[in-house]
Amino acid sequence: MMNDDFDENIGNARESHGLSWWVSDRYQRRADNTPRRHRHQTLSDRLLAHPGRLTIAYFADLIVIVTLVLLLPISSRQEGSTDMPTAFFTAVSALSTCGIPVVNMAEHWTIFGQAVILVSIQLGGLGVMTFSSIIALFISRRLNVTQRLLTASELGTTKLSEIKAVLQVVAISTFCIEAFTMLALFPGLFNLNNHHVGRTLWEALFYAVSSYNNTGFTPDATGLHVQSWAVGLPVLVAAFIGTLGYPVILNLTRCARRRDRPRKWSLNTKLTLVTTFALVGLNLVWFLIAEWNNASVFAQANPSDKLRGALSAAVMPRSSGFDLSWVGEVSDPTKVVMSAMMFIGGGSSSTAGGIRVTTFAVLMLICRAAFTGRSSVTVFRRRLPERTLITAVSVTIACFALVFCSAIALMIVTGRNLTDTLFEACSAFSLGGYTLGVASPDNPVTLFILAAAMIVGRLGPMTIAYAINRPHPSEPINYPPENIVVG
Repeated sequence: MMNDDFDENIGNARESHGLSWWVSDRYQRRADNTPRRHRHQTLSDRLLAHPGRLTIAYFADLIVIVTLVLLLPISSRQEGSTDMPTAFFTAVSALSTCGIPVVNMAEHWTIFGQAVILVSIQLGGLGVMTFSSIIALFISRRLNVTQRLLTASELGTTKLSEIKAVLQVVAISTFCIEAFTMLALFPGLFNLNNHHVGRTLWEALFYAVSSYNNTGFTPDATGLHVQSWAVGLPVLVAAFIGTLGYPVILNLTRCARRRDRPRKWSLNTKLTLVTTFALVGLNLVWFLIAEWNNASVFAQANPSDKLRGALSAAVMPRSSGFDLSWVGEVSDPTKVVMSAMMFIGGGSSSTAGGIRVTTFAVLMLICRAAFTGRSSVTVFRRRLPERTLITAVSVTIACFALVFCSAIALMIVTGRNLTDTLFEACSAFSLGGYTLGVASPDNPVTLFILAAAMIVGRLGPMTIAYAINRPHPSEPINYPPENIVVG
């Protein structure tokens, strides 16, 4: 008689090593074969069992705390306190590193309120779980398995042994790039502020943190300071670096230390850089062609100013919404192109949002394989695993559904056209920070719709999916394949 691996007696339970997976997880067997209940799970046990829920819990706690602080009278220059929808939307916008403003930053918020927003941007940029893991690392000098798993998910690495190295690169690169950006911004802002040292230091710090973390909040009310090369160029470079992602920065740092050639770069780094430069170049060419003679965008501008504006339009919409003065004046086709660029977003595990450039690149590679009759998806002499392809398609479909539903909801509550509401929804989801004025404190429903899109964009649809769904074991049966007619 053959041994039954699925026999539920206590002796075979030790031999099956969990093969009897259909047994209710609320019971286990004593030695006398009588059922015994597990101990009651606490809330912390349930959160630790689902890292996605723990990430959402941390993010929700931060939103509540920042909202309550922004509601304090000390945070606002206006009489009384800020209304709840505005404080909530600003907290979500800062923590998600989106930066869509609904009030004038310089006129509404005090220095204390601006400082709260700046700290929130830094927390959101480093990543909720990343920042908490950095603190735990410095306190205990080690990370437990749960923290490592959460941080690996946040930073996009698959090797738990590399988490400490990744965290070191994240912390060092973040603060070093922000410090260099602040130094580069100081001379230009010093002249624009009429040699006022205190104001210049504050604005340089705010711009440095906000640009690297790809957040559209600015300390000078309208963000017009970036229209000068002395301010705009450092902001542009910091924002571009911020969209690459920590895994790319880590890989480039290691390869530079070992003096490796580009062919030694990881596939993720190659794909991110190639796709990023292609998207920026495409957006730059489009903007120069479509808006060169647009007097509303380039009113009495010389070729140098037009080039600076085009560079800003090529890089910033993918995640950083600085200088809102020209956005409402572009043509509708350009708004659609900007919406597409915002939907794609930046690199994986970066401060940018969107479906990410690697996901977009994988989709293009899938199309190439399908149209050329290839049996596998390859790039740079590497074959992409099936799981990566499934994830890219599922993330794109889920995100498109979210953006489309948000745009339709905004159309219903505001009466604006689809072009404007789609632009606003893409900006919120991709954490772009640009706005056409669809979100307004006078219509709180719009704030809550866009805040929901920001939260999903910052956490990512996969994190939310893992938090909702219970992990399933591997499929025990490999079903036979059968083709269907598509296309």
